[in-house]
Amino acid sequence: MKIEISAQKRTTQGTGASRRLRNAGKVPGIVYGGNGGPINIELDHKDLLHKLSLEAFHASILSLEVDGAKEKVLLRAFNMHPYKGRVQHIDFQRVTGDKKIHMKVPLHFVNAEISPAVKTMGAVANHVLNELDVTCFPDDLPEFIEVDLGALSVGDSVHVSDLKMPKGVEAAVHRGANPVVATMIVPALIVEEEVAAAEVPAAADVPTTEQAAPEKAAEGAGDAKGGKPAEKAADKKEKK
Repeated sequence: MKIEISAQKRTTQGTGASRRLRNAGKVPGIVYGGNGGPINIELDHKDLLHKLSLEAFHASILSLEVDGAKEKVLLRAFNMHPYKGRVQHIDFQRVTGDKKIHMKVPLHFVNAEISPAVKTMGAVANHVLNELDVTCFPDDLPEFIEVDLGALSVGDSVHVSDLKMPKGVEAAVHRGANPVVATMIVPALIVEEEVAAAEVPAAADVPTTEQAAPEKAAEGAGDAKGGKPAEKAADKKEKK
């Protein structure tokens, strides 16, 4: 998927100039890296906001046209207004075909619904990671990496080493590390209900009053017949 962006060079700088740009429906930005120097640019806010909603925009080589000249770039950072939902600033980095890039790529999880864990145990997939750091040359950068969950049973996990990486793409993890990508687990609600049911004793197992406290039960029986046995004997002596 090729995504193109149009921008114009920005000649004015400073807080006041950026504020005026935003009020006019524009977004200030910058392009840096590669074989050229940094260039201040401005972009249309409406178009940029739409492109930011596309997953591929965050993990693809983009074609940026600045005043008629096109170059390949990556989205590196953008700032949003804390509550207005407006893009405040955006950064792009130039890429060249002979240098590897470091990028976060989305993970797409497939076949969970046909896995033994889901079909026989009612489990759900727990996505530990939703994106993966990779290194590759720009032309090899994938839009996403697929994670196949179709063979998993309850308790099974998928690690980074289990992923089928696209040609020329390597996971950027610490040496010797093998992070968990996803696991199959039974929903906590089901587990809690089973534990609660196991802890509640059956009616036949609940002790009666006499079984729980025989002495108190005897005292209670005496009270019901007109007082405790010792008190009844004392009453008889007084009458004599």
